[in-house]
This record gives sequence, structure tokens and C-alpha cells, in this order.
Amino acid sequence: MIKPIKIIEVKSEIGAGTRGASMGVDAIKIAALDFGSPFFKRYKSVEITTENNLLLEPVVHDYAKRIKGIFSLNERIAKEIQKTLKAEQIPIVLAGDHSSALGTISGIRMAYPEKRLGVIWIDAHADLHSPYTTPSGNMHGMPLSCVLNEDNRDKQQNKPDDETVEYWEKLKNLGGICPKIHYSDLVFIALRDLEPQEEYLIKRNKVRVINIAEIRKKAVERVAIDSLNYLDHCDLIYVSFDVDSMDSRISSGTGTPVPNGITEKEAGNLIYYIMRSKKIVCFEMVEINPTLDKENLMAENAFEILQKTTNQLSNDF
Repeated sequence: MIKPIKIIEVKSEIGAGTRGASMGVDAIKIAALDFGSPFFKRYKSVEITTENNLLLEPVVHDYAKRIKGIFSLNERIAKEIQKTLKAEQIPIVLAGDHSSALGTISGIRMAYPEKRLGVIWIDAHADLHSPYTTPSGNMHGMPLSCVLNEDNRDKQQNKPDDETVEYWEKLKNLGGICPKIHYSDLVFIALRDLEPQEEYLIKRNKVRVINIAEIRKKAVERVAIDSLNYLDHCDLIYVSFDVDSMDSRISSGTGTPVPNGITEKEAGNLIYYIMRSKKIVCFEMVEINPTLDKENLMAENAFEILQKTTNQLSNDF
């Protein structure tokens, strides 16, 4: 059975520290036009109302910046994801900053509360901070901790105020399910830039990490197969693709570029092979920032990867 694809646009950047990611979705659309592709006419889409107006307001919560807006936004994302899945559609989420992933994961669990969800996190960063450990307060570094119900008090260095704690608990319990995933249901690919607090959690919980050296040794088809095999005990799989998983030399068009990443060809092939699994329930692409780019190169690379994703999902899901 081939399920219809639905594009969910989240033009938000309130979780990021660098401005411009809210324009990433439109940058992908421009790339599609430049390629002469009717991609965005082919699929139904919905745009989630953002809280970007908060960017004009003073930051109130230093250790979880704009957390009230993050909660409101991700509540909307979760409900839309749940509705899309209940309608027997496959959500493809195109988002600004990576904090949107906690809404996406929440929505998947709301739609399938009895199912076990595996996560393939293709990213240079672990995004395993909490308000108790964050060095920046930017919430795009916290979505996985949120869905794992992880405060990491062992490595606490901040004392968040009561309102921050209140909203952090509300975020962790979004959809009435907490935790939403488990460490044993998580695979990192291309991870290479993490803080000691995150490294502590990964080692303590024996999280599967496929680094660049392993990718080069095995090639991406084997990496995709290994990732899916590792998550074979899960009923469903969600794939989150942060464009900074790609090498910083490819493009500067993301807020936190990191050297020694995968190439655009490796990224495209990796996604292609992962998407062959019939357990894939949702794909998300984040952190494209055209204001930091030259000639919209990152968005063009991202669009080619997006096409491979939808082509594979439309093939024989």
C-alpha cells in the first residue's frame, strides 16, 4: 500500500541561537523552482503557526530561551502529526530549528501510544542538553533530552527558575506520554560535536553512535542496514536529518556548521537506503539557513535529498 505524503512546514527559529532558519523552508521551495520541479504542487502541505514574534521580545528564561513559545509551537506540531498519521498519511516535516523534533516525536507517540518508536538522528550534534546543563539556553539543543525525560542532574551546572522547570516538565509530558523514547531505541549518525554532559549520557546509556570513521569504513548502504537492524525491535522508525550532518565545506548555510561531516552524496544515499524500511513513519529535515549561504547551495542539496526521500516513500510503502 502506498500512503500519501503530506508536507508539514514549520517556519520557526525560536529555538536557535542564530537568526535565519525560519527561511529554510522557503529556500527549499526556491531550490525546487530553480530545478524546474513541481515537487511542492505534487504533495499536500500545511503550515504550522509559529511563535517567531517572540524574537522581538527580551529573553526571560536564560536556560531555556523562549520555552513558553516552544511549548505552544510543539503542541501544534504534535497535534498536526497525530492528525496526519491517523489519516493514513506520511508526514514529511520541513522545519527551521531542531526543537521542532520534540513536537514531531510527541505527535507520533500520540498517534501510536502502544507502539515502540525508534529514532535515527542524523546530526553533527547530540541535542541532549536540558535547562540544567545547557551552555547556551538554546532549545534546539534539547529535543532528545526532552523526549527521553532526561534532566542529567548528574552534570547539572545551571539553576533554572521555577517557570522554566514548570514548562520543561510540560514539554516532557506533551501528549501525556513520558518518556516518549528510550536510549536503546536511538541511533546517532555523523555525530561529532558534543559537550561533556552529552558524552556522559551517551556512554552511561551505551547509545549507538555511528561516527564518520565508521561511515567511511562501511559505506552508507551498510550504515543504513546496520541502523535499521539495531532498531529492529521497534515497531516504528522516525528519521531526523539535520543538514549540519554534512561537512561544513559543502555549504555554510546552517547555523552550526561542523567540519568532517558526510558529503551531500553520502547523505542522499544514506537517506535513500534508510527509507526503504517499511517501518519508517515520518521524516524531518531541519536547520537550513539561507542567510548564511551562498547561492542557496544548502537548500539545493537539501532538496535533492528530500526528493530521494519522497521517491522512496512513494515507491512501495
